[in-house]
Amino acid sequence: MSAFPIQIGGKWTAMVVLCLEGGPRRFGVLRRHLRPISAKVLGETLTAMGRDGLVRRHPTDGDDGGVAYELTPLGRTLLDVIEHARGWARRHHGDLARARDAFDRADPTPPTAPMTGGAALPGPYRR
Repeated sequence: MSAFPIQIGGKWTAMVVLCLEGGPRRFGVLRRHLRPISAKVLGETLTAMGRDGLVRRHPTDGDDGGVAYELTPLGRTLLDVIEHARGWARRHHGDLARARDAFDRADPTPPTAPMTGGAALPGPYRR
């Protein structure tokens, strides 16, 4: 069986990549820049990114035993991917807004159940 070779992160991966674009940062600095993220989720994201070879963790100068995270050369290649996605979003912003408006007009009621595992789909996507 052939599986897709990698999953490039979760919800926060791109934001972490952008935060590390300018150089290494300590965990606390990343938390301040990514305010909505919990320490647990940031730690999990950094661990997953380290496993994928996107970030490297290294000791910081000083006696406090701190560590910093930095993008690896492989991680830096995601900067081009992110910029490409941002350009696509800028070019298609109007199309996206029109599609969302049309979808919402077709069925303005929110779904009654979460859209996971067999839940009813809203509007024109109902079976």
